[in-house]
Amino acid sequence: MSVSVDAAACTSAPAETAAPLAVLGRDVTVPLVTGGEVTYAALDYAASAPALQRVWDDVAAYAPYYGSVHRGAGYLSQLSTDLFENSRVAVAEFLGCREDDQVVFTRSTTDSLNLLAAALPADCQVFVYETEHHASLLPWRDARVTYLNAPRTPGEAVDTLERALAERDPYGPALVCVTGASNVTGELWPVRELAAAAHAHGARIVLDAAQLAPHHPVSVQDLDVDWVAFSGHKLYAPFGSGVLAGRSDWLTAAEPYLAGGGASKKVARRVDGGVDVEWQTTAARHEAGSPNVIGVYSIASACKALTEAGFDNLVAREQYLIRKVQDGLAEVPEVQVLSLFGDEAPRVGVLSFVVEGWNSSHFAAALSAEYGIGVRDGLFCAHPLVRTLLGSDPQQQGECGAPEAAPGEKSLNAIRVSFGAGTPDEHVERFVSAVKELVRDGARWSYRTEDGRCVPDTTNA
Repeated sequence: MSVSVDAAACTSAPAETAAPLAVLGRDVTVPLVTGGEVTYAALDYAASAPALQRVWDDVAAYAPYYGSVHRGAGYLSQLSTDLFENSRVAVAEFLGCREDDQVVFTRSTTDSLNLLAAALPADCQVFVYETEHHASLLPWRDARVTYLNAPRTPGEAVDTLERALAERDPYGPALVCVTGASNVTGELWPVRELAAAAHAHGARIVLDAAQLAPHHPVSVQDLDVDWVAFSGHKLYAPFGSGVLAGRSDWLTAAEPYLAGGGASKKVARRVDGGVDVEWQTTAARHEAGSPNVIGVYSIASACKALTEAGFDNLVAREQYLIRKVQDGLAEVPEVQVLSLFGDEAPRVGVLSFVVEGWNSSHFAAALSAEYGIGVRDGLFCAHPLVRTLLGSDPQQQGECGAPEAAPGEKSLNAIRVSFGAGTPDEHVERFVSAVKELVRDGARWSYRTEDGRCVPDTTNA
């Protein structure tokens, strides 16, 4: 069963095939609890990737020309409107959209999928795997939802969906929601095959590309998905902007996501004192209010920068870094890397793991405080998936940072390391070395729990 990217792009490559892209914060130094400072190793790209320097420069160049969009006749307003709409074109090109697709600007992936959920036809049935991020697991509150068990191979993912769709009402609307790359394991999902299965049973499919788009080219047409959603802050742009792109019919038929200026085309008082509204039929229907012009422009700038850098080069270098991490962690018997599809499954630069004898919050705190390495610990807004992955290997509630378990549940959390186009070799090498040293020698500092987080104990420093 093939996955959604070219297998040749997933082979290891020499480090010199591409240099890391310039990102903000690459020279920031942070204090170590043991004394001194070190350049910060940002290895939490899956949560928020640092902004590309190119994006920041583009925004700074535009900032003096800031003006209201779609609202003014002045030169700066006209310039800003052109920039806003040209950004829509750039994003459509980046995503390989169809000619009649709409690109709607939102606040984030979460906002995009909630918008789509609000636009579902009546009595729509939604199919979603338990492996999804909460952004794509939870928005479907007004629909009939079928939650699918976590598959253990890409082929099983397709088979599970095929069986579920075969049992649905064939005459009602249906939607499948699936991630392109897991935010927990980094594994690539067989999106093209899942789209074919959905369409064969009369269903549509939306792709959560939050973790895929920053690492691999995403083409709506090639993957044959109906919609794609992603966030700017994972695509090397600043916070506060996102995209929902795809078919227009459900979006045009739905009530506006927000009611207000921009979404309305004509508004008039009725004789009886009420108000008649004619809503927009374009993407503006769901973009009420003054838009986040800088956020939208940032996404377009990031799309252009990644395209110009060449995804072949970016993918090859990232695969090289993935091999470094995998090989390094494999040398530590106490480390268990989490996976649905197996160690050799194609993935992006996201890996989660647990360390025998360590609470994950304690381990992540030590990486930060003693080595200047930023990772994430916890359940990664994908609680069912992490619990599934760790359910057969229960962790004892630790002395530092262990989350309280709900009645009947085990206390489970993990550590996630993630990286991308701006990650230098040294950051990955420092991480691997730090993991080995912590497992071998233990932490050099004492830690305590504060507000649910594990932090260095500085009371006796």
